[in-house]
Amino acid sequence: MAHKTGILELQEQIRTRRIQLRVLHGTGFSTLFAALALYIATISTWQLVDLAKVNRIAIPLTTVCGIAYLVLRNKEKRRTSRESVRKLELGLELAEERRLLQASQLGIPVHQRQFSYKDSLPRELDQLRNEAQYYRRIHNAFQAIIIIGSLGTTTAASLADTPSYLKWVTVGLSFAVGVSAGFTGYFKYRERSFYLQQTADAIEQHAKAFELGIPPYTGEESENLTQLTKEVESLRVEQRKRQQQLDQPHEGRDGTV
Repeated sequence: MAHKTGILELQEQIRTRRIQLRVLHGTGFSTLFAALALYIATISTWQLVDLAKVNRIAIPLTTVCGIAYLVLRNKEKRRTSRESVRKLELGLELAEERRLLQASQLGIPVHQRQFSYKDSLPRELDQLRNEAQYYRRIHNAFQAIIIIGSLGTTTAASLADTPSYLKWVTVGLSFAVGVSAGFTGYFKYRERSFYLQQTADAIEQHAKAFELGIPPYTGEESENLTQLTKEVESLRVEQRKRQQQLDQPHEGRDGTV
């Protein structure tokens, strides 16, 4: 119970730190993006369009967002117990290893260890789905840049008399589209998200079948636990193999890198 309590506390700390960092980075990115958008809009429409009404709303909002970022950044620097998410995750892994080591020293029967393994499946599912959502968001962001950038580049280039500032916008959009397409093709964010979600769905299907006592889990509880552990471990091994394949560099037709 002491090990379990420590693990739950570390999980809560990880969730809290992720929220704090997301808010901090979100306010900083929003401030930078809003300031850059205001600058580009003002330069592009100088003496052509009156943006006074828009600036009366956009500038105060950008200022408030910048102040919020500075306040959060100052609190982050002054926080004495500041720890990175990666460090907390490492502490969580060590706590899990200590719990397993303690359990092995106690001589817990295999049946109980398998039951504990089954109880850890919800956390495994959450981790897989969070990673899948993370890669899906990156893929969607790059796809949005490709779509918007392609349309913007085509529109700007199709103008008969393209102003000088639009030429730079076209160059910037083309560069963004190329970078996004390159990152998407090389790192395969969509495939990573798909395989992680597929593995999570398969594990959840086996867990539901075990709970409901439907095939292939229609035997004794000990047999069902053994079968569940075997199936889940097979799915995890398959997922690791897929991850390793995605991490491999592209190869040419002749098999050389």
